[in-house]
Amino acid sequence: MSANGMEKVAGAFTAPDAPLGDTTVARRGLLAGRRALVTGASRGIGKEIARAFALEGADVIINYRSSEREAEELALDLERLGTDTWTFPADVSDLGQVQIMHDITARSVGPIDVLVNNAGVNVDRMFKKMDRGAWDSVISTNLTGAYNTTRIFLDDLIASGRGRIINITSIVGQMGNIGQVNYAASKAGVIGMTKALAKELARHTVTVNAIAPGFIETDMVRGIPEPVKQKILETIPMRRFGLPEEVAHAAAFLASDHAAYITGHVMNVNGGMYL
Repeated sequence: MSANGMEKVAGAFTAPDAPLGDTTVARRGLLAGRRALVTGASRGIGKEIARAFALEGADVIINYRSSEREAEELALDLERLGTDTWTFPADVSDLGQVQIMHDITARSVGPIDVLVNNAGVNVDRMFKKMDRGAWDSVISTNLTGAYNTTRIFLDDLIASGRGRIINITSIVGQMGNIGQVNYAASKAGVIGMTKALAKELARHTVTVNAIAPGFIETDMVRGIPEPVKQKILETIPMRRFGLPEEVAHAAAFLASDHAAYITGHVMNVNGGMYL
C-alpha cells in the first residue's frame, strides 16, 4: 500500500488513466451502478455503511487515516460480495490529501455518485480543561473534514445527476453533552452545513442529508464506564444501545433513488432518545 496512493484489493488494478467500466456481473440492489466514497470507513459506523452499500450493489472506496489493516480486511470482505472495492489513506482534515484522493480516484476508478462524510474523532474533557489543541483537532476532522471532502468532490456529485451527500452527525450535536463541548460544536456545525448546502444544491439534483445516531455500540461507547452506561440506558426509551448496521441501513436508504425528494433532513437513529 502506497502512503499516497490507492489499492484495489482483489483483481487487476486498472491503470490510472483508464476508469473502470461496468462489471460483467449484473448488479442488483438499491445502489446498483453507484460508486460511493465513505470516509473513516475502516471501523465502526463507517465500516457498516461501506458494507451496507456493497450489499446493495454499490462499488465502494474505503477511506481511512491510519487503520490500514482493518481497511484492507474490510475491502476483501466486500469483494467477496461481488462488489469492486478500493482503499485510500487520507486525513480528511488536510485539504491537500483530500485533493490527492480525488485526483487519483477520479482517474483510476471514476467519479463518485455518493459521498458519506463519516470520519470523526473525539477528545473529551471538561471545557475548563479543554486546551486549543483538543478543540482544533475535533473541529478540523469532524467539521472542516466534511467541508474538505464535499468541496473537492462536489463537481463530480453534480455531474452525476443523482448525487448524494450524507453527513454523519450525532445526537450530541442536538442536545449537547458534558465533557464534549468541542464534539457537540462540530456535530451541530455539520447539521447547519447539511441544511444550508441542501438548499444550494437542490437545483443540481444533489441531495444533502444527515444522520444523527444516538448511542451506538462502537469503540467510543464501549469505552464509557459501566455505571455511566447504565445511566445512559435509562434515558433511552428502547433501553438498549443502537447497532452500527442500523445506522448503515438509514444511510443506504438516503443514498438510493427512494430518497430522491428528501434533502436537508436530519434522520435520527437513537432509540427514541429525544429532549
